[in-house]
Amino acid sequence: MRVNITVNGRPQQADDVWEGESLLYVLRERLGLPGSKNACEQGECGSCTVRLDGVPVCSCLVAAGQAEGREVVTVEGLADFAEERAGHGCASGPCGTDPDPDAARRRQAKPAPGTDTPLAPVQQAFIDAGAVQCGFCTPGLLVAADELLERTAEPSDADIREALSGNLCRCTGYEKILDAVRLAAARAAAPTTEKGA
Repeated sequence: MRVNITVNGRPQQADDVWEGESLLYVLRERLGLPGSKNACEQGECGSCTVRLDGVPVCSCLVAAGQAEGREVVTVEGLADFAEERAGHGCASGPCGTDPDPDAARRRQAKPAPGTDTPLAPVQQAFIDAGAVQCGFCTPGLLVAADELLERTAEPSDADIREALSGNLCRCTGYEKILDAVRLAAARAAAPTTEKGA
């Protein structure tokens, strides 16, 4: 079957997709987006987390056909997604559906991932806080953290732990990961604080 999806704001098409093929496989193998990692293939580790119509999901558990006509944001699209959100509030309408019909065309005109695109604030915070070790879990953590920060401007530690609870990391004790999310939230709040002062 043919699957048509919008990935990181760009219309994509995958042909000859078989019934049991996962969204993860389509993203990695058919569309050349290796950021989402293939680890447990059981929805237990969170390494393959993407946003499907604004909601974090384990892409290994989503059949490719279920994504037909829907919008997917992967770790490769976080910078563009954050840039759009900074200009319009929530990047995708009520956090999942695009309010601006021309937004996808504008995003499509941007350079391809891996070029000189700046990092999303949450990505920069992970680097600055030293939250990246082997990096295998990082894409899923970034997608989950970005979604949390979109819906909760000042998350509590409990909010952060809940949002990241589906993501496992074998390298860390999670403290630097939590620090990175706190740092991203603090940086996002800083311009607001300065305006109010």
